[in-house]
Amino acid sequence: MKIAVIGTGYVGLVTGVALAEIGHTVTCIDVDPKKVEALNQGVPTIYEPGLGEMMLRNQKQNRLFFTDRHKLGLADAAVVYLAVGTPQNTDGSANLSYVERAAVEVAEQIDHPVVVVIKSTVPVGTNLRIKRLMMRRIRPGVFIRIASNPEFLREGSAIHDTFHGDRMIIGTEDEATASLLAEINEPFGIPIVKTDLFSSEMIKYASNAFLATKISFINEIANLCEKLGANVEEVAKGMGMDHRIGGAFLRAGIGYGGSCFPKDTNALVQLAGNHHHTFNLLKSVIEVNNQQHRLLIDKILERFGSINGKKVAVLGLAFKPNTDDLRESPALVMIPQLAALGADVIGYDPIAADRGTKWISAPARYTNHVAEALDGADFAVIITDWPDIKRMDPETYVRLMDQPIVFDGRNCYSIAAARKANLEYYSIGRPNVVPEVSK
Repeated sequence: MKIAVIGTGYVGLVTGVALAEIGHTVTCIDVDPKKVEALNQGVPTIYEPGLGEMMLRNQKQNRLFFTDRHKLGLADAAVVYLAVGTPQNTDGSANLSYVERAAVEVAEQIDHPVVVVIKSTVPVGTNLRIKRLMMRRIRPGVFIRIASNPEFLREGSAIHDTFHGDRMIIGTEDEATASLLAEINEPFGIPIVKTDLFSSEMIKYASNAFLATKISFINEIANLCEKLGANVEEVAKGMGMDHRIGGAFLRAGIGYGGSCFPKDTNALVQLAGNHHHTFNLLKSVIEVNNQQHRLLIDKILERFGSINGKKVAVLGLAFKPNTDDLRESPALVMIPQLAALGADVIGYDPIAADRGTKWISAPARYTNHVAEALDGADFAVIITDWPDIKRMDPETYVRLMDQPIVFDGRNCYSIAAARKANLEYYSIGRPNVVPEVSK
């Protein structure tokens, strides 16, 4: 089937490449000519493991194309996916201007029947709103159908999730549209849930809100564990063995970030408020997460008093491993705070180091070599649990740093390993490790 995908960000590019991989002919459309040029040369514009190889393979087999011309990309397309961004407005609501712009472009260019699938995360009611917007601009005699097909992809494992997801949600107004989309996606082999437009839109927000709630809950438990002398990892293990709870997302740390959880939780609170409903639980989840981003600063100041003039290695800039995405990363909060307190900051990230200067408005240096960051440092702060950081022997800190003191926001090392290395080690929800010489 011929398919068009508007938008080549994380969702759009992965969606387009994956649909081509299962046999469809896909044209991805983007308004940025430079991005389109890079994609046509086989260069992915995002970092996602496995994406580049799959993209090149389908380009060579003439199933995947890129263009900045809507008319060309939409020609003969039976289905058009809208996969553009829905960034956060200042009041927390979702900014739908990109979705509206893409929908208008389709309405004005299309000259044949088409199914428009909204892949972007949008508030409940948006699909019908977009349909009405398009109907006012579409040519006489052209028939469109609308559908909601939210994504549940994790950055860093989006390709895997596309082919091994738990479920696919398809929200439509009629069975014929639902059946068509089910047929298109059948090769993925993922359970398909057919529902109405409103429920489909809500499933996406409710899912992310619940996962964010689990993260903030275990972080609150972690903070209490520190006060009571318990170990949050043991607590989470015991909790997670209950099948009603499950162990996923019960890992304590310095809070969630990225392009989804912060934006979607704020949007759901705003959406609830617009309909005279106060979402107190989710407001607390957001507040806990905001406080968690500042937790390590409090630990650092409690340990040092002043960090003016001290060299600090910040390990990890991306909000999670296997992505170069810095959106809502704790590093965006941590590095400016450290710099404001007078620290000499050097940030490390194996993939996103070159984005530091662009994204973080604070005096700092950046490197993609962890040894360079740690060399001569007075203390280190772990923001992102990159595999190379987790695999690193804790004795490496002792060998490279002036003062082997680590504040671990992701609990990368066991307490036993830190003790064995004689490392002064502060983590989340677990006992501190303070060698006798440091006491």
